[in-house]
Amino acid sequence: MATKRISDEPAYVLHRYDWSESSLILEVFTRHHGRIALVAKGAKRPSSGFRPILLPLQPLHLSFGGDGEIRSLKSAEWQGGHVMPGGEALLSGYYLNELLLLLLARDDPHPGLFDIYASVVEVIGSGHGEALQSALRAFELLLLREIGLLPLLDAQTMTLLELDAQARYSLVPEGGLRRSGSADRASLSGAQWQALQQSLAIAAPFTSTLRACSEVMLDLKPQLRALLNYHCGMTNLRTRQMMIDLQNL
Repeated sequence: MATKRISDEPAYVLHRYDWSESSLILEVFTRHHGRIALVAKGAKRPSSGFRPILLPLQPLHLSFGGDGEIRSLKSAEWQGGHVMPGGEALLSGYYLNELLLLLLARDDPHPGLFDIYASVVEVIGSGHGEALQSALRAFELLLLREIGLLPLLDAQTMTLLELDAQARYSLVPEGGLRRSGSADRASLSGAQWQALQQSLAIAAPFTSTLRACSEVMLDLKPQLRALLNYHCGMTNLRTRQMMIDLQNL
């Protein structure tokens, strides 16, 4: 049976592993095929044209073939963009990649999420640090919604009661959106949650969700962090721990 060949597929490298002395296994996020694994034969050789191209946070077009779990990379072309970010921006990009590796199943296409990821990568590479945290919160919300793990944000999850615009509500891992209690460390008003839900409902939601997140970042961040940790099955993601360690130096 002939192997299937895919050409000029928009993609980003999420992670890479050594496969042999000269080759790599790549985890890549593609627009039309979702997260897939590729073997890049000879990519570690000094003469390989893959060496300067197969980098994270860089827009690529890939061609690959095969029907197995790990397909063979045939070609890779850089599509231009920003230079590799450094510092907090680089760690933020690695954080996005870790979320995708943990939460997306292989061969499950999410073209809309791919476009949102590309938009966040542009923010990361632009050097506009003031927008970075809002972009990360927007991506977290849109990722959770895309994979069906985000409850509606304009009603209490357990009772489906409409939110009181002036009351405070918290997003908790096992209970969804609920009225805040004394033990809840962070919360938003009903009006703020409703604004977030409205931003998510727009056809191209990234910009609107980024703006909505910018108004509530400090209280939204710990709630999304707890929800993501719960669904990732981890108390702390590796990239978050790296950020903490660097801040403590």
